[in-house]
Amino acid sequence: MEFLAPARYPVWKELLRRGDADAAFAGRVGHALASIHAFTAGLAQAKEIFTTDQIFHAIRLEPYLLATATRHPDLSGKFENLVKRTAQTRLCLVHGDVSPKNILAGPDGPVFLDAECAWYGDPAFDLAFCLNHLLLKAAVVPEARVQLAASFEAMVRGYFEQVNWESPERLEARAAHLLPALMLARVDGKSPVEYITQEAMRSMIRAVTTILIRDPVTKLEQVGAAWSDAMQGTLR
Repeated sequence: MEFLAPARYPVWKELLRRGDADAAFAGRVGHALASIHAFTAGLAQAKEIFTTDQIFHAIRLEPYLLATATRHPDLSGKFENLVKRTAQTRLCLVHGDVSPKNILAGPDGPVFLDAECAWYGDPAFDLAFCLNHLLLKAAVVPEARVQLAASFEAMVRGYFEQVNWESPERLEARAAHLLPALMLARVDGKSPVEYITQEAMRSMIRAVTTILIRDPVTKLEQVGAAWSDAMQGTLR
C-alpha cells in the first residue's frame, strides 16, 4: 500500500469541519463515485465477488434504517420499504461508506478509503450516504452553509454527468427517498453522528426528515432546499 502524506492528502471531513467546503472538489467526488458505479455496472466479476448482502444488511441497513424505524414506529412501513428496495436493487459495486471521513482530498482528486462493506447493489445508497454529511455539516458549521449547499449541488451534478447504466430519474428518486431516512438515522439510529450534540438541532432534523419520509420527493435538490429553508430559519 502507498503512504499518502496527510499534508498533501487531508481528510475531507476535517476540511469541512473547518468550513473549507470547496464545491469544485465536491463535484469531483461525485464524478469519481459515479465513475466507479459506471465501470462496475453489470460487471459479472464484481457481482460474483461482492455478494455480501448479509454484511451490508448487518452494518448498513439494520443499524441505520431498521434501527431508526423502531424509534419511529409511525414511519416503520416507509423504512421497511426502503430497506426492501435497496436490498433488492443490484446494479453495480457499492462502496457502502462514502463518508467525508473516508475521502482524502488529494491533489489529483478524491481518494476513497475503507470499503469494508462493499456490496454489489444500489448506487443510490452511496450517493445519499455522502450527500447526507454535506447537509448535516451545515448544522455545526453555519458560517459555511452557503458553501456546503453549493458543494451538495456540485456533487449531484458531478455524479449525474456519469450516469449511463440506468435512468438518471429512477436513480435520483431512489437517492432522494433514502437521503432523509439516512439523515434521521444519524440522529436516532445506532450510529449517530458525533457532531450533532444539541437537542434542538436533533428535533429540527426529525421535523424536516419526517415530512420528507412521509411524503417523498423525487429530486435531490428538493431535499437540499427543504433542509436549507429549515437551517435559515434556525440561524436567523
